Amino acid sequence: MATRVPGAPGTPGARPTPGQRLRPRLDALRELVGLSRTRLDGATLAEAGRVLGAADERYRLSGEHTVIAVAGATGSGKSSLFNALVGADHSDVGARRPTTSEPVACVWSGGQPGAHGLLDRLGVPVRRRHAPAAGSATLPGLVLLDLPDHDSAAAGHREQVDRMLALVDAVIWVVDPEKYADAVLHERYLRPLAGHAEVMFVVLNQVDRLPGDAAVQVIDDLRRLLDEDGLALGEHGEPGAAVLALSAATGEGVGDLREALRQFVAERGAADRRLTADVDAAAGRLWPVYVSDGRYGLTEPAREEFEDWLAEAVGAGAMGSAAERDWLRHGQRACGTPWLRLRLRRRRSGAVRGRSGRTSPGRTGRSRLWHRDAYTEADAVGEAGGDDAYGTVSGWVPVDGRATARPLVEQAVRAVAGEASEGLPAPWAQAVREAAFRGAEGLPEALDRAAAVSEGDLRAGPLVRPRWWSAAAVAQGLLTMLQVVGVLWLLAVAVGAAEAGEWLSALLVTAVGTTGGPVLSWVCGVSGRGAARRYGQEAERRLRTAAAGCGRAAVLEPVAAELLRYREVREQYAVAAGL
Repeated sequence: MATRVPGAPGTPGARPTPGQRLRPRLDALRELVGLSRTRLDGATLAEAGRVLGAADERYRLSGEHTVIAVAGATGSGKSSLFNALVGADHSDVGARRPTTSEPVACVWSGGQPGAHGLLDRLGVPVRRRHAPAAGSATLPGLVLLDLPDHDSAAAGHREQVDRMLALVDAVIWVVDPEKYADAVLHERYLRPLAGHAEVMFVVLNQVDRLPGDAAVQVIDDLRRLLDEDGLALGEHGEPGAAVLALSAATGEGVGDLREALRQFVAERGAADRRLTADVDAAAGRLWPVYVSDGRYGLTEPAREEFEDWLAEAVGAGAMGSAAERDWLRHGQRACGTPWLRLRLRRRRSGAVRGRSGRTSPGRTGRSRLWHRDAYTEADAVGEAGGDDAYGTVSGWVPVDGRATARPLVEQAVRAVAGEASEGLPAPWAQAVREAAFRGAEGLPEALDRAAAVSEGDLRAGPLVRPRWWSAAAVAQGLLTMLQVVGVLWLLAVAVGAAEAGEWLSALLVTAVGTTGGPVLSWVCGVSGRGAARRYGQEAERRLRTAAAGCGRAAVLEPVAAELLRYREVREQYAVAAGL
């Protein structure tokens, strides 16, 4: 009795040989391994490397031959089936267990050289290589192997079977009615090799021992077990493993198997199919380390939050407020009365003399953050000590920025690294975090330098002074002259040098000169608040931009480079996996 499943390997309904689709996948897998060596451990990439090595070696050898192994358990009759297919007793058959201790090969050369290179690769001894019997069926290009028993008590036999099964193009699994459900066969071989169904034949041997319809029942149960193993079966024209029932002893069904092998070998696609299945398996194992869990990468809100952290670390907001007050101070000096400017100049001289011989606070080469101290209008007027002391002058006290900013920088880096690595496979997430933390090692110093530059710009005062400051200064000079003239006039009236009736005019001139200066100074201060606010905002923006630039160069760009590398390997993985 023989059963043949339509659409099995070698039948007209099977899908075309995927050789042309395999080469790009192998190239992508090779590129993938190269890009990943510094990110993944060798054990993770070992299987992919083995597949690439096997593919290179297989393609260097004969492309005109198809290597098919006959594998099975002790007593399944695989050696008898091998002999029946080759037409001669080349493989030992007997009651001794295990009978087959070395692989045996039979080559149908068909006039094509190169089979010996394949057998050398498989490790088949020369003395165990044979030709088919004269007059046997012609199967040009077939290299048939009889392997040792996969359940042999000898460990060396099992190791030999495992090694050769990884190298052959196709396998004929021979089972018998007693051991077709053997757990070793299904759990160790058929289930792990379920993806190789297109290069598999599963043969139920010794059906001559089954009475009546028992053979049909056994083969149906065998199909059920294979389906549970995940092995696709070549039914209804679909590609998959062929399931046949035969008897090597009586020859029943052997002709069907021989015809299936003839068609299978004639297609010259078994090697490509086998390697395609190997690449699929290798790509499947690599899925967890290459395929992200949903969205990944840096979002714009995450970038903005990172820049906000850095701006806070360098005190950009406080620096902007200090710049605003500094602008008002410069405006007050420019638009104030000559008496106020003289008072400020004297205070500045005293402050400079008081600081001579010692270092100004905050001048340690470190950036200064600024915190708001108690501020009053009296502070602005009474402590306006000039450019060099603008921090204390305007109520902003310099603080050692390094100790204050570093925790904020570390928090910013942790946040952006966590956001960028979220959703990535573990090795690539780790690579992104490491890139962020490496870049962050010099970030506080870079922020210090950026803050120092902004601090220097602030000490220099506004680069462009409003024209109305000059006009206000001229007006203050005229008002001061009126004040002086009015006072002298009053003195003249008092000593009789002027008519007594002129005292009212003299008083009016004195009052205008005396009150006009402070009023004008107040009006200028109120009018300049908008410009001062814009000046402070611009100072804050410059420091924010400088801090953001430091963060991009030190952290965001290395992170982006790692994400780009992951995208590249992800694209290569998609090609290698055939997605």
